[in-house]
Amino acid sequence: MAHDVVISGGLIVDGTGGEPFVGDVAIDGDRISGVYAGGNPDLRADEIIDADGLVVTPGFVDCHTHYDGQVTWDPVLEPSAHHGVTTVMMGNCGVGFAPVRPGTEEWLIQLMEGVEDIPGAALSEGITWEWETFPEYLDALERKPLSMDIGCQVPHGAVRAYVMGERGARNEPANPEDIAQMREIVADALRAGAFGFSTSRTIAHKAIDGEPVPGTFAAEDELFGIGEALAEVGHGLYELAPAGVVGEDLAAPAKEVDWMRRLSAATGRPVTFALVQIDAAPGMWREIMDLSADAAAEGAQLHPQVAPRCNGVLIGLQTNHAFSSRPSFAEIAELPLAELVAELRRPERKAAILAESSSFTNPFAEYMGTQLQRIYVLGDPPDYEPGPERSVAAIAEAQGRDTEDLLYELLLEDDGRALLLFPFLNYSDGNADAVREMFLHPSGVSGLSDGGAHCGAICDASMPTWLLTFWARDRRRGERLPLEYVVQKQSRDTARLFGLTDRGTLEPGMKADLNIIDHDRLTLHPPKLVADLPAGGQRFDQQATGYVATMVSGVVTRRHGVSTGATPGKLLRAGATNGH
Repeated sequence: MAHDVVISGGLIVDGTGGEPFVGDVAIDGDRISGVYAGGNPDLRADEIIDADGLVVTPGFVDCHTHYDGQVTWDPVLEPSAHHGVTTVMMGNCGVGFAPVRPGTEEWLIQLMEGVEDIPGAALSEGITWEWETFPEYLDALERKPLSMDIGCQVPHGAVRAYVMGERGARNEPANPEDIAQMREIVADALRAGAFGFSTSRTIAHKAIDGEPVPGTFAAEDELFGIGEALAEVGHGLYELAPAGVVGEDLAAPAKEVDWMRRLSAATGRPVTFALVQIDAAPGMWREIMDLSADAAAEGAQLHPQVAPRCNGVLIGLQTNHAFSSRPSFAEIAELPLAELVAELRRPERKAAILAESSSFTNPFAEYMGTQLQRIYVLGDPPDYEPGPERSVAAIAEAQGRDTEDLLYELLLEDDGRALLLFPFLNYSDGNADAVREMFLHPSGVSGLSDGGAHCGAICDASMPTWLLTFWARDRRRGERLPLEYVVQKQSRDTARLFGLTDRGTLEPGMKADLNIIDHDRLTLHPPKLVADLPAGGQRFDQQATGYVATMVSGVVTRRHGVSTGATPGKLLRAGATNGH
């Protein structure tokens, strides 16, 4: 009998962490029907894909995205789709768009805009509100065409505002009746297919009006009361951005682990949380990861989410930069890019800007101007582990130039599209050694891509490609990671975190989500700012070359980095027949 598809002669990196091997993969319908080490010359198929010299991997599962709004108008979900991702999990960090009381939709948009830097105008124009409750939100998503699979968590901010109104939005304490209503809403969402509950406790997450995310200061009775819904329904995890995560409170992280450990042990459900290296305490992450691993002895399941590269912001004329609040720049800031660059190249304009101080309307711009030893040329291909010699300050010193003068000229390169990198998390030692150690720690999971979010500041949805290129092939300043390990970390391990047991490995009976990759030529390109959101909203997109094909449920969704237009993706419902 002929199979639907056979992928022939590729180097199979099957997601289990085992040694790669050359072989064939047979697909029938949406499932892998056979994997043959060494190949099988008797295989017949309606379509044979020659993968000789190529790498075949499972599709990647991104467990930390914010496509909650974009998914309602965009079936493709770029930039994640560029990077071999076939399943995304949304609803992280306590923000999302359901439940929503009629008339409060704009408040949820402003919350998402403030926390995740997604243009509010794009969300307002792009979202067609077809729901009030969370189950109705899932039903609406189920009607959308999708090129990849999506799963959702129910967000604390929306639940709190739905139950408590203005009291919840302003972070007033919840009373027992409030908690009981929130618990029931979360339980209903879980029964409808939500994969968990998310919250945020860091004061770095604020709505557009400056108010911390609802739930930031929730007491234990609220946190544990809502957690009871997970135990009651019997599935789902608890996800959060913990207090102190970005160094705003050095005493907070250990306290957060204490209640998370007790919550997980009491509910029997996993807890996953963001963890990064911070300058003020560069070794604290190791203590938190060790505490998380130790908690397993008490019956707790704690899984720190770690990023495979430094976290920071992109700097450029089209986004953040140190001159943005200087008066002589501010008066021309709204010019189209080509006109802006032409004006900035005028010696008189340059002299005026460099002679001025910032107006303090943008404190972050002022801060960047003092950190030129930590701002690096990003380059092409982009370098997220830049050596000290690539900093603006070091280049200026080597060339005998004024640092601000050099920064000004660097921003004008590539007709004003050049980007610099300002890493302020996961880069305390000026290299990626701590990131590598985090990634190897048994309690850690790969996450924090924030796909779909921080549209004008980062583009970390490209992390899967960074893992395959930098960590598995290109790193020069330290040890690398095995290819089979980085594939396992972003396929099987991230799928299992959410109870998805039907994907993440290339084995018979598993879902036919996979990538065919020219690993030798795989290249990550620099981010580019594009204006393709509703209402002309801008976002960073970052592409890669070397992905020969991506398949979802046995259907090719991308060839050579371009969408085929196929939409075999589905809404996943926890507790349904999708492998958990």
